Amino acid sequence: MTWLVTGGAGYIGAHVVRALTAAGMSPVVIDDLSSGHAAFVPEGVPFVRASILDNHAVDAALSNHAVTGVIHVAGFKYAGVSVQRPLHTYEQNVTGMITLLESMQRHGVGQCVFSSSAAVYGAVDVDLVVEDTPKSPTSPYGESKLIGEWLLRDQGVAAGLRHTSLRYFNVVGSGDAAVRDTSPHNLFPLVFDALVEGRQPRIYGTDYPTPDGTCVRDYIHVADLAFAHVEAARRLEAGEPIEPAYNLGSGDGVSVRQIMDAVAEVTGVSVEPELAERRLGDPPRIVASGELAARDLGWQMRHTLAEMVESAWRARTQSRDAENPSPR
Repeated sequence: MTWLVTGGAGYIGAHVVRALTAAGMSPVVIDDLSSGHAAFVPEGVPFVRASILDNHAVDAALSNHAVTGVIHVAGFKYAGVSVQRPLHTYEQNVTGMITLLESMQRHGVGQCVFSSSAAVYGAVDVDLVVEDTPKSPTSPYGESKLIGEWLLRDQGVAAGLRHTSLRYFNVVGSGDAAVRDTSPHNLFPLVFDALVEGRQPRIYGTDYPTPDGTCVRDYIHVADLAFAHVEAARRLEAGEPIEPAYNLGSGDGVSVRQIMDAVAEVTGVSVEPELAERRLGDPPRIVASGELAARDLGWQMRHTLAEMVESAWRARTQSRDAENPSPR
């Protein structure tokens, strides 16, 4: 069985590719490298450099490699930027999904794992998000992910597509020091970049109704996330029952202040964050239940916060050393 991983040269996609290989499943990568890196694709894994908007390239990838399933990770993932670039967001995430599904139908590929997002829920007012929590996305990004889930649902009715969507919040850490999060918008890279450059990171809001006054979010290790994608693919492949969507959450969450403290402990660098006013629209707490995924996908939090930070810092440090080798 061969699985096409869209966005397989990105931070999350590259971990999914490694997890597929470790599970004895054959991955193929398609990625336009708009945010991914060719170096993230393991040696020996077929790599097609193309956009999923290119239906001819997708057709060729499915046909040439006898693909039997798709793990769809590719997309424009910056929620904040999507507000300024809605048309680009919808083109990449909605038109891209349509193009992909059309190619899959042409080639008889009938199973798909979709990398969705907890952004489909929006600014929730519940302590614990579950799969049937009302959906009210607050950005074009969140809306585009929800539309992607609808497209899968409707294609399932129309063409018998078997599918599931995985919703998750903040993905951190590294399962391979050669692969790191290079997003300019995610918390870990922002904090690490500040420390490397001799600056202090910033905390937005310290007066929230949380134990330490800072926002609480769900942080999950990327290797655990990749395992869940592979287990979902395996379940589809085996014809086993599967839910249309799963939350991948910790059930309790971590505060921004706790993240800063863990970074200081792991790196040995003093972290005295700048304190700023709350950002408009930031809810005090967003945490998801992972019970349904634990039941069906073997989901669990296999890494502590310290291990998440340590693995991410190791990958960041190794990358910096590679980019700036010591003179001989």
